[in-house]
Amino acid sequence: MNCSENNTPAPDYRGSRLFKKLRHGIGKAVGDFGLIEEGDRIAVAVSGGKDSYTLLLLLEELQRRAPVSFELVAVNIDSGYPGYRTDVIEGFLKDQGCHYRMVPSEHYSIIQEKRRPGSSYCSICSRLKRGALYGVAQELGCNKLALGHHQDDFIETLLLNQFFVGSLKSMAASMLADNGVITVIRPLVYLVEEDIIAFSRQAGLPIVCCCCPVCGTADLQRRRMKRLLTELQSDIPHVKSSLLKALSNVHPRHLLDPSLRRVPNDE
Repeated sequence: MNCSENNTPAPDYRGSRLFKKLRHGIGKAVGDFGLIEEGDRIAVAVSGGKDSYTLLLLLEELQRRAPVSFELVAVNIDSGYPGYRTDVIEGFLKDQGCHYRMVPSEHYSIIQEKRRPGSSYCSICSRLKRGALYGVAQELGCNKLALGHHQDDFIETLLLNQFFVGSLKSMAASMLADNGVITVIRPLVYLVEEDIIAFSRQAGLPIVCCCCPVCGTADLQRRRMKRLLTELQSDIPHVKSSLLKALSNVHPRHLLDPSLRRVPNDE
């Protein structure tokens, strides 16, 4: 079932300048990276946060307008954190008329049992959730999984890897998952978080807290990157777009990785 098959009137936000800007951004990403093709069946990860809701609504709009035919299935993974409002998320998906799957799990109890003292809560949680998403996507006959990472996520990940890992990498807009079956796509790559926040308020999206026990205290290093970027942006307004462009403008000959020594000269 397509999200566009419901009979509810189009929300007012579809005619807004902001929504058109976001729609243009996701359309450009789909075109630049070949994210969606004829006959795709795409599982859309919906957590209840602003990014995943926005992703779903934009893909729904693209589904109406695109010259190719594709299907969407919204997927929610309930990690089992006490207080997580899956009923609110399911109500939103019903109102949208989307085909969806709500997936309960025991991730919370697994994390409590397996996590080593001092280790990252978020890393084990994300691995469990990603594995569950791959499995459900396959079960639903999907060949692609859409995640709601936006431009700021790409840039922050780039800086985190450089500052704390010593690695020159970020995320890919499209890549084959570790299971070798599902292709992970990130259609929000060109969208800035500031616009997504504004849109979520404009559209009145029913944001749901993940209710993770470390919510608000985790990802301290990522928050440092956000603050750094905010400071840099005050002096260099185009810093984010420049950093994102750098990810697609790589000159291997000018890097130090020995495995790149035989790469043909680049200009």
